[in-house]
Amino acid sequence: MPELVPVLDRHRFDEAALARYLRDHLPGFDGPVEVRQFQGGQSNPTFHIATPAGNYVLRKKPPGKLLPRAHQVEREYRILRALEGSEVPVPRARLLCEDDSIIGTAFFVMDHVPGRIFFDRVMTSGTPAERAAVYEDMARVLAALHRIDWRKAGLEGFGRPEGYMARQVALWTRQWEAAKVEEMPEMDRLAAWLPGHLPAEEEATIAHGDFRLGNLIIHPTEPRIAAVLDWELATIGHPLADLGYACLTYHFPPGPDGVAGVLGTDLSGTGIPSEQEFVARYCAHAGRPVPKALDVFLIFSMFRLASIVAGVWRRALDGNAADPRAIGYRDRYRGMAERAWALVQRMDPGA
Repeated sequence: MPELVPVLDRHRFDEAALARYLRDHLPGFDGPVEVRQFQGGQSNPTFHIATPAGNYVLRKKPPGKLLPRAHQVEREYRILRALEGSEVPVPRARLLCEDDSIIGTAFFVMDHVPGRIFFDRVMTSGTPAERAAVYEDMARVLAALHRIDWRKAGLEGFGRPEGYMARQVALWTRQWEAAKVEEMPEMDRLAAWLPGHLPAEEEATIAHGDFRLGNLIIHPTEPRIAAVLDWELATIGHPLADLGYACLTYHFPPGPDGVAGVLGTDLSGTGIPSEQEFVARYCAHAGRPVPKALDVFLIFSMFRLASIVAGVWRRALDGNAADPRAIGYRDRYRGMAERAWALVQRMDPGA
């Protein structure tokens, strides 16, 4: 179960002011409140709000100077509202507050969804049958997300459907340059290589941006997804970018450091599908042919994730990361970049 800890000193806010605001704006709310922080997570600080009327979750921007276009809790709130009642299970979003004077930053409140979270990218507990069911549901839910008509869902303007991959490469190159505190040649090489090797075919669906096991709440007792979390990076984009990102676990070795995965692991009898099996199940649910290759999407996903982790490490150096363990993230982003560049060299030996 997610671990709750006392609110970290650097993330403290005026809890009385929050209670007053919720009393005026959240139907059925009644104080007092007990606020605790969810341990882990490196993006938007997340808090459990216990009240006599029920339990809620609050997501806010972190304190301090932020990288451009990062930590947009307003976008998270919008996509949660848009997906309510769809085949993609999400917590019910209750309210958005963009008034920084209440607790210091913008925030939103959603219902608390009880369940299990596997913080690794690999489901290591449960029976093989339970694991197989969870991975099947992952493929189903991701496909369901990509089948949603985003215009009918009220997401016009949420992202531009054209030129998604090119804009993403440019965005995460800028994010890397903004976070950069040391030389890392592989990151610079990836930023130079990617623009010339993007797929010509454009597709536009809702893209989660961080779809992985650790961002899913699994039902407390059943092997199915109860809610999809962490929509900060959601936009209108290429569905295979989501699929490639979900497949990163097959391209990283087992933990404990970095992005734990199953590279080199015999999966027979574990219930965990191979990459080919997971991709095939996603495509069956999505009603699309199996793609000939995901390599460019995998390389892009590694580059983007390395840029994010470099930004987390930068925030840790600046003293405003959501989790103090982020100070050790230097090796993580470097390892991701090295693995991505190795994949480039196998795909494009002349690079």
